[in-house]
Amino acid sequence: MHSIVSLISGRGSNFEAIYKAAQTKSWDVRFTGLIANQPEAKGLVFAKSVGIPTAVIDHRAYPSREAFDRALMQQIDAFSADLVVLAGFMRILTPGLIEHYEGRMMNIHPSLLPRFPGLHTHERALEAGDRVHGATVHFVSAGVDEGPIICQSEVPVLPTDTPSELAARVLKTEHQIYPLAVEWFIQGRLQITGNRVRVDPPELQYIPFP
Repeated sequence: MHSIVSLISGRGSNFEAIYKAAQTKSWDVRFTGLIANQPEAKGLVFAKSVGIPTAVIDHRAYPSREAFDRALMQQIDAFSADLVVLAGFMRILTPGLIEHYEGRMMNIHPSLLPRFPGLHTHERALEAGDRVHGATVHFVSAGVDEGPIICQSEVPVLPTDTPSELAARVLKTEHQIYPLAVEWFIQGRLQITGNRVRVDPPELQYIPFP
């Protein structure tokens, strides 16, 4: 049985989607902890409501990024994580922490990486005149949003879209592909070779919009 720990900064809707998929599909997993770096993160409420242990590690209480990450690592390990799921965790992690969880830390990013790493992806997609946009689940590496891609999904960009409308459409597809990537992990189907991820047996890793 795999144990999953999630890191959030806000509402943690992707974590909630993963948890609900696990219940619906009866995954052989335990959700051993949820950690927030913001005491007011709304995702803490959901985790507590379903009996998941929670912890708050406020980054503002630490003198450096390294000190914060050491405390974060200690708490993740205390929760006995086989897989660490970043679900809207708005912190850049240090190389030491990333190396410690290499191959077992996932993130979801609201763009079709390698296009638009970083912030404000929806605004950038609209400014670029893109016809499609989407989301990417990837393993975390030292480069920001540069880790091996597990799966992606695309959505159409409509002529009338605002950034918030496009963001809402992308979020819906995030809630579909993130649970899928986690399920592949717990099934032992993900094989990392260099900066590529293969699903064994093969399954579609790029999901176009209908």
